[in-house]
Amino acid sequence: MEDSSAISPRRALVLFSGGQDSTTCLFWALSPEHGGFEEVEALGFRYGQKHAIELDQARLIAQAARVPFTVLDVTGLLAGSALTEYDKDMSGAHERAPELPASFVPGRNALFLTTAASYAYTRGIEDLVGGMCQTDYAGYPDCRRVFVDSLQTTMTLALDHDLRIHTPLMYRTKAETWKLAADLGSVRGVDVLEAVRELSHTDYHGDRSERHPWGYGRLDNSASILRARGYEEAKVQGWV
Repeated sequence: MEDSSAISPRRALVLFSGGQDSTTCLFWALSPEHGGFEEVEALGFRYGQKHAIELDQARLIAQAARVPFTVLDVTGLLAGSALTEYDKDMSGAHERAPELPASFVPGRNALFLTTAASYAYTRGIEDLVGGMCQTDYAGYPDCRRVFVDSLQTTMTLALDHDLRIHTPLMYRTKAETWKLAADLGSVRGVDVLEAVRELSHTDYHGDRSERHPWGYGRLDNSASILRARGYEEAKVQGWV
């Protein structure tokens, strides 16, 4: 008979910003019926983002979920975005690629995933979970599954060790992401839908002064607009 005590628990590292998508992914990873990971850690990044309040919210969510949360400071390694440079218009086009939004941060997910893979390796973790999504918003080329797959292959080769990158939201609309939060129900005693609505932060301006049915923020940036629109669509469908 196999000694069950010798079987390593399934472990995951969640790339965790404290936004709607990564919060949903955190509880997806923790849910026995979904991700099914027995041990979960969360990793956030401080990169000079205007909405750094998201990390404060991330810490609150991680505490509620009883998940270890580490923040790595990579300030200065990312630039060229309205998210990191205060003199740039958040609602405009990217200065070097007019087809992309000004909020595009060149190389952000490449840096985050590569760093997370290295961090996970040192902790004996082979599974990463990220909130990348290519369905709802095509403005970010580093959110496409083809990119994630290529990086998964690259880091597996670089580490000479298995690495899996899970993207549970990849082909979901924002409305379907709201539905997933509702479907997750209660995880570790936390009502996931309420945690997303009340605690997660998406607004690019870091504004939590106004409460809406979909959470906090103001409707003058794409992050809040997408979140609000998705919530209304989910509400029409009876999902929330």
